[in-house]
Amino acid sequence: MEVTLPLLPYSLARTKFPCAKALGYLIPKPTKKLHLCLASSATYTAPVIDYELENKKHDLLRAVQDTLRGLNTTADQRLAVEEALVRFLPCPLSQSCSFLIVQISLPKFQCKHIIVVIGRFSWSRTNSQVAVEGFDAGAPVDLVQLDGTWRLQYTTASDVLVLFEGAARLPLLQVGQIFQKFECRDQSDGGIVRNVIKWSIDNILEEQDGATLVVTAKFSVVSQRNIQLEFDEVSLQDIKISEELQVVIAPAILPRSFISLQILQFLRGFKAQIPIGNPNGRRQTIGGLYYLSYLDDYMLLGRSVEGGGVFVFTRAQPLIV
Repeated sequence: MEVTLPLLPYSLARTKFPCAKALGYLIPKPTKKLHLCLASSATYTAPVIDYELENKKHDLLRAVQDTLRGLNTTADQRLAVEEALVRFLPCPLSQSCSFLIVQISLPKFQCKHIIVVIGRFSWSRTNSQVAVEGFDAGAPVDLVQLDGTWRLQYTTASDVLVLFEGAARLPLLQVGQIFQKFECRDQSDGGIVRNVIKWSIDNILEEQDGATLVVTAKFSVVSQRNIQLEFDEVSLQDIKISEELQVVIAPAILPRSFISLQILQFLRGFKAQIPIGNPNGRRQTIGGLYYLSYLDDYMLLGRSVEGGGVFVFTRAQPLIV
């Protein structure tokens, strides 16, 4: 998939948006002179850039950059991420924010407990601002824009964090890059999504990219921003053994050049697939509801409706699985 990136003026990139390159913009090198041909000239129209939105995206990426993709976060870091994500709405009742919560019982009216909130709430400029999710709120999902490969930058989903925790506890296990690959460019109401996990075992497989675990699911658009996932299968593929293991295996069997070639050819073509779908209606369908809270050409934000996890993705190079 070819991605056309907008051109950000060099002076603006240096002064206003130092993170422009990380967000995917093309930054031209400065030139001393601009030579124009008098015989013919072309008019260049710069793309419209929402500077406030780009600042919010920069704040979000800065908030997640030292969290090890969500594994190592403090309370302040989690708060900073949520503030960069969530749209804060003002409450125009008054200028004070003091309140009291009282729990009372009214047995005469057959009410065991009633929660009463007494107080006054206020809003300020800070909590009336719109964060990243607020810029795209309510817009339908653009499947052409969604199509492609997205790299995970941050998550609070327990089923993903458990992988990072396992790698932290087991010295030999390595969890590399995690991607979501959507295939829906030519579709109108759904498509296929593949969760791709690169992992390895130290001294046995190549570092960070020794094997690939792929969880494939079908998805359908059920509302403007929600997609329903139905998982089909889990596959293990693209196994790449380390040089250390090749050195151990080769002398005991055949010359290394031959055995290495045979092992690599076998393992690279090896693919173990385990179906987890519901083809005959005998098993309960495994899936979930996924809310796409923000989407543009370079950033994807999502929330697991049932699990409650938050996901922050950025556009990556096309991935073949």
